[in-house]
Amino acid sequence: MTSIIIAIDGYSSTGKSTLAKALAKALQYAYIDTGAMYRAVSLYVLRKGYLSAGEIRVDNLLADLDQIEISFVLGEGSTSVVCLNGEQVESEIRGMEVSNCVSKVSAIPEVRELLVAQQQLMGEKKGIVMDGRDIGSVVFPNAELKLFMTASEEIRAQRRYDELLAKGDTVKFEEVKANISERDYMDTHRETAPLTKTDDAIVLDNSNLSPEEQLAWVLQKVDRITAARK
Repeated sequence: MTSIIIAIDGYSSTGKSTLAKALAKALQYAYIDTGAMYRAVSLYVLRKGYLSAGEIRVDNLLADLDQIEISFVLGEGSTSVVCLNGEQVESEIRGMEVSNCVSKVSAIPEVRELLVAQQQLMGEKKGIVMDGRDIGSVVFPNAELKLFMTASEEIRAQRRYDELLAKGDTVKFEEVKANISERDYMDTHRETAPLTKTDDAIVLDNSNLSPEEQLAWVLQKVDRITAARK
């Protein structure tokens, strides 16, 4: 079967990673969660104390960039697990503290330049599913299939809230909703590689779709593209 690049962009808590993982498994492609890469850098910022009064000490972070190594290893069920300098940090990067920091980190041009270069190397041989905010617009502008995922803010907040509760985190729904609203604004208004739908991206509003329905819908798109390339 012809291998392609599938670029998935969209708002936070739209289930990009869930869909991307399912696609990668169904197609036997590699899966890269770029959001996890930015979250890992955010965790580094927090651990080093580079966040003060809600602002990142950018000069300190930039001086450390050559000391930050982001990698992926296979975890349980053959899922990709992100590592920060060799340490598996998948669970730690999903908390609210990192969520409140990640949009600030991802807006730093030098951080994006570093991680985008790594992401492009990962996709050189195609056969990859990558999700994030600028995959179709910046990382892989020539991707054969581009998806832009969205859902209502209320539904996204409820999904994220339920996810955090299931992990045992103590959070308030309004806090989660406010975080999503803030991230939406920051992601779409940052100067460097803002979240945007490219003209050739297919919109997937999954407000009322199950994960199984989304997967079947996208697989149909993949089949059409790969059949046309044979």
